[in-house]
Amino acid sequence: MTRIAILDDYQHAAQRFADFARLPEHCELVVFDQPFAAVPDGVDRVVDALQEFDVVCCMRERTRFPAERLTALPRLKLLVTSGKRNAAIDIAAAQAQGVTVCGTQSPGHAASELAWALIMGLQRHLVAEDASVRAGQWQTTVGRDCHGLTLGLLGLGRHGANVARFGKAFNMRCIAWSTNLDPEHCRELGVEHVSREALFAESDVLSIHLVMGKRNRGLVGEAELASMKSDALLINTSRGPIVDEAALIAALESGAIGGAGLDVYEQEPLPVDHPLRRAPRSLLTSHVGFVTEQTYRVFYGETLEAIEAWLAGTPVRVLEP
Repeated sequence: MTRIAILDDYQHAAQRFADFARLPEHCELVVFDQPFAAVPDGVDRVVDALQEFDVVCCMRERTRFPAERLTALPRLKLLVTSGKRNAAIDIAAAQAQGVTVCGTQSPGHAASELAWALIMGLQRHLVAEDASVRAGQWQTTVGRDCHGLTLGLLGLGRHGANVARFGKAFNMRCIAWSTNLDPEHCRELGVEHVSREALFAESDVLSIHLVMGKRNRGLVGEAELASMKSDALLINTSRGPIVDEAALIAALESGAIGGAGLDVYEQEPLPVDHPLRRAPRSLLTSHVGFVTEQTYRVFYGETLEAIEAWLAGTPVRVLEP
């Protein structure tokens, strides 16, 4: 029997978006629909749950697989992740242990669309207006236009470029900065290449689109938030640790910035008692930037394809360190 685990399938989506029933009869599929909770007794719940599995399918960065965890799973032979990159997997350690790591394609529009939804939700006070209508009230807020404002992009890769295009469609001035940003790339997109200081100081809306790495941890901190306009919005659909959460909460509570739209957090799922849940002028979503029908069809469809190819001895989309 080949035992296959699908992890962190919070919405029971895997078998809705891919036909896992077509796997051979010798395959047993088990779906885990809850995150693995941390426990204080030193027991690794992930290792405890996955000891008897040959194949593990994980949603990108929801469950970590460092070297010590992989070593504790000697039966594991195939690890499939959604996307082409997963910083939560030590791929070199997996290879050393004889574990094949495969990925999937990753559609490039869903997170960008959510970033724009957060911008519009905050600009036009959609949550407050929805609540007021349901409560029998009428026109309780005054929205803010996007037209003519400055949209700042912290990072101008695939997602940042998409959001820049949205901004230009709304007649916004688009500016961008990142450590290795190519000025020619900016020119091609009609985006102004500015300094880091100018990005924070001039943006009416600042949207983060950086890959998580050591140099980006805490990149948006107290000083950066203090340099922003008092009515500016901060949008983060990238990775939570890029923003200093304590500094952001303080800025929201003091009114130092106009608001924040967040889809990602330092700790996920966000703890029930986390102060961000009570922060004023904020719009929060639960890391759903990639949680769309089109994306899930690719993620789960190609996960199934990767399992079938590995069973046939011809693994596909093998990831390298």
